[in-house]
Amino acid sequence: MFGRALTSVFWGIVADRYGRKPVILIGTITVVIFNTLFGLSLNFWMALTTRFLLGSLNGLLGPIKAYACEIFREERQALGLSAVSTAWGIGLVVGPAMGGFLAQPAEKYPNIFSKNSFLGRFPYFLPCFCISVFALGVAVASFWLPETLHKHNGCGSNGSTKEESIEELESAIPHQKEEKTKVVERNSNKSLFKNWPLMSSIIAYCVFALHDMAYSEIFSLWAVSPKKFGGLSLSTEDVGEVLAFSGFGLLVFQTFLYPHVEKLVGPVMICRIGGIISIPLLAGYPFIAMFSGITVWLLLNLASLMKNVLCITIITGLFLLQNRAVEQERRGAANGIAMTGMSLFKAIGPLGAGALFSWAEKRLDAPILPGVQMVFFVLIVVEAIGVLMTFKPFLTTA
Repeated sequence: MFGRALTSVFWGIVADRYGRKPVILIGTITVVIFNTLFGLSLNFWMALTTRFLLGSLNGLLGPIKAYACEIFREERQALGLSAVSTAWGIGLVVGPAMGGFLAQPAEKYPNIFSKNSFLGRFPYFLPCFCISVFALGVAVASFWLPETLHKHNGCGSNGSTKEESIEELESAIPHQKEEKTKVVERNSNKSLFKNWPLMSSIIAYCVFALHDMAYSEIFSLWAVSPKKFGGLSLSTEDVGEVLAFSGFGLLVFQTFLYPHVEKLVGPVMICRIGGIISIPLLAGYPFIAMFSGITVWLLLNLASLMKNVLCITIITGLFLLQNRAVEQERRGAANGIAMTGMSLFKAIGPLGAGALFSWAEKRLDAPILPGVQMVFFVLIVVEAIGVLMTFKPFLTTA
């Protein structure tokens, strides 16, 4: 995340100047190379270096968000960005699930893999390799992607300019609201950092991203920690199953329901509602440990599904606000700024969440918010701050 924070604006500018497709290709090839090397790490510093280079050379998400807006008409942009955030969310869910099933195969499946085998010496190579193979397939498929950033210079074959051809095509598309067009044009003459509709949505996005990363870190730690510490005593395979289930539910919701909900209430209201519902949901997490057997499994699956759906719903709404606040020619740079801020906050998330969880386990007998109750209380506070940021005068829209 720190490496990504250093280079996201650069990759956004590259995407605005040379196109979305080259950055997408470079990003997917970067995953193939450095994710494989991460699985082959011989020590901590090699692991850290490969992850840093993976983040630095992968400016994928910002241009992908711009691309998703540009291949759809405005009334369909919610579907495009919903697909992006769904893919991102499923990756965050399925990735740890794959890790739970495939990491340390020599220990989990001794009848298949020997401890003296290659996978015995590199216990985390198998999940990394599977992800790299998938990324290689994506990289190859990306060669057939059409470019969406068009520089309309020169003439067409019939002697008319490309601008005229574009105007003819756009005449068949419903015009945007006049007021919104004027706002975007006015913002286009400003520095992106002075574009408050953009910057307010990015700041709110960073707060929710910090919360989501901290939640992802804490969820797995809490699920596998012993009952005496307020955890659920689950195995990594159990956690993998829960995450896989929520990933499937996330796919269904974002594909079939989110676009209709966004059209009905708008992206700002979606963020508010999602954040408000998340607060009582998080408050109920510590009490799941009071149950046992199939009840724990059912409650955990339901809570995890709802929380992941709410997280991605909020992020998708903020994606829409960011991309509607700028014109196409500056969309890559705008998303690069968003990625820089998000990456910095997400770099803090695991460190802060891990330290908070460790500290909470040392205060099991505290009179106020003992053990993991303090952990989820802090998550609630961060979520509440994010919700407050979705109201005026802080958040304004183009």
